[in-house]
Amino acid sequence: MGMSSDNVKGLVLAVSSSVFIGSSFIIKKKGLMKAGSTGTRAGSGGHSYLYEPWWWAGMIAMIVGEIANFAAYAFAPAILVTPLGALSIIFSSVLAHFILKEKLHIFGVLGCVLCVVGSTTIVLHAPHERDIESVRQVWHLATEPGFLVYAGIVILLVLVLIFYYVPRNGRTHMIVYIGICSLMGSLTVMCVKAVSIALKLTFEGNNQFKYFQAWFFTIVVVVCCILQINYLNKIRETWDVRTNRDLVRSSPITKQTRPRTLRFANQIVDGCVPDLFFLCHKPESSDSASHLAALVSTRNPTGRGKEKVDSAFSKKKALDTFNTAVVSPVYYVMFTSLTILASMIMFKDWDSQNGSQIATELCGFVTILSGTFLLHKTKDMGNTPALPLPAAELTRHLSNCGHDNSRHSSRNASPDRNFRE
Repeated sequence: MGMSSDNVKGLVLAVSSSVFIGSSFIIKKKGLMKAGSTGTRAGSGGHSYLYEPWWWAGMIAMIVGEIANFAAYAFAPAILVTPLGALSIIFSSVLAHFILKEKLHIFGVLGCVLCVVGSTTIVLHAPHERDIESVRQVWHLATEPGFLVYAGIVILLVLVLIFYYVPRNGRTHMIVYIGICSLMGSLTVMCVKAVSIALKLTFEGNNQFKYFQAWFFTIVVVVCCILQINYLNKIRETWDVRTNRDLVRSSPITKQTRPRTLRFANQIVDGCVPDLFFLCHKPESSDSASHLAALVSTRNPTGRGKEKVDSAFSKKKALDTFNTAVVSPVYYVMFTSLTILASMIMFKDWDSQNGSQIATELCGFVTILSGTFLLHKTKDMGNTPALPLPAAELTRHLSNCGHDNSRHSSRNASPDRNFRE
């Protein structure tokens, strides 16, 4: 099926959006790194990055990308625009490889190829955009029984998640927050499409904001975006902290630990380890932090040192230090799937297509999902940094102390006496 001129415009805008957004992550991170080399890092509570031109360049690139993505919905169906958001991952991964010297593993390259293949498949078989001459036509589509039922189910599910599951399972099951964001996101995209169409027609000389429907869609977009931002922040905060705690709690605990080793570990924990660690190691990766916390945990079965190290590291993490290896692909899958479903119900994108074309688009979508998961799950492969010198010395010291004292206790003392000591 040949692509219409509107689909081509939407494709160009969607790809441009991915380029700008993917680049913005790298540019902002470069700005954060430069700011951290001359002042207090953002991960340690500093705001020196606000004086860094690179950071502002990245922010401008992100804004331009979001505007391009917004405009893309005015020309192309959501089934074409939304899945192409995965291309931003490719651009950020490739730029990180060349600019930030973050090695792109062979599985990462395979993930990029899968995303490109899936995107190409969807682009070549995407349905044509429906001809819409007024925002009132979009309102008519949104008030048809099928979409009203979908919207009602979405709102009901969101309310149940917010008022019942968030207080009980919000901090233990990431699907709760992701479900809220994905469900509301599908409605947001439909309203964004309505607003973007209204703006396009207005710029063409046919003012659409004289109709209340355009303002209604605009208000819904603002409310839904605020709600999603709130719960996306909760996802990042909760699951970043839980990731570090799970790594600490899963570490083995040494059965025989001498008091001298415990006293030394507690002195390190109560004193300078958190500050020394952040002075000597980049906070972009939490691997060494988790390793150090797990190390102290193995020498301290009381749990005191473990919780203090965990708390210290968690409190020092900020915008440039959160874990998205699991959250991002799961959110992408749910958000994109629900958006395509909502678009299919409201705009009836698949009415003009046969089964073969629909199946091909679904295969392309699954290919993109596979590439996205592969990129996220292997993005740190081969990039795990070595422990900094103070942490390495702590490792050797604790190991030597534990080894020497274990031999001493097994040779000269009874278990009861060891416990009393």
